[in-house]
Amino acid sequence: MSARLLNRFKQELAAGRKLFVPYITAGDRGLDFTRQAVLALDQAGADAVELGVPFSDPLADGKVIQRSSHRALEQGTNLPGIISLVQSLRRKTNIPILLMGYLNPFLQPDMSRNASLAQVAGVDGFIIPDLPPEEAGSWISICRKKALNTVFLTTPNSTPNRLKAIIQYSNGYIYYVSVTGTTGQRDKLPADMRAGVDRIRRYSSLPILVGFGISTPRQAAEVAGIADGVIVGSALIRAMEQGKTKQEALHRLRHLAEEMVKAIKGRS
Repeated sequence: MSARLLNRFKQELAAGRKLFVPYITAGDRGLDFTRQAVLALDQAGADAVELGVPFSDPLADGKVIQRSSHRALEQGTNLPGIISLVQSLRRKTNIPILLMGYLNPFLQPDMSRNASLAQVAGVDGFIIPDLPPEEAGSWISICRKKALNTVFLTTPNSTPNRLKAIIQYSNGYIYYVSVTGTTGQRDKLPADMRAGVDRIRRYSSLPILVGFGISTPRQAAEVAGIADGVIVGSALIRAMEQGKTKQEALHRLRHLAEEMVKAIKGRS
């Protein structure tokens, strides 16, 4: 497990503060912009950042993240470039960074080499939604040897056997998908969220972070009252999307991230 992520999460939770983990698509407006965005999120108080690896067929993503992935691919963004970006960020920030994306980009040229390059660059772990834990044995072994986190997603519909597998092979945290369907902003949170989080707590002591569909600071505060942390993606990407210039996009990102931090951690 990544010491950087473990120590940050332990520090915040021990102090009674919940966790805020934003997701942004790497390469949206270019990798240099992503570099500035990660630093802005760090300054806003994020506890870790999930960097999305763009893919041409993002089936689990809603329209906002699909658009950002398309824009990133148009910029020529690829996994080696994202790993190089993380390496450059390590000269500026110690914030934990996880790469999140579909399996295909991680297979080129092979997963072991990509994991090695990521470790050297300062990546802390991976989230690969279309790699089920039952089929991820070799990948989990590679990552554990390199002290890289493997975070798997569980949903309200996960069977008891699937949930146990997710808990067994996840480290760092458990990613609880609060809704069935794709990512995206929603008007209200699901009524069964607390029951879903409580079900995971019966089996695991890892931090439980909830993502998908969290659109506003008010919703984030509500989720923080139930889980150990909150993951926000589409709302932040949408805020940047509304910026006519890169500077305005960064301003909108940082402002919304700061509002999320206040809501989640109870800061004034």
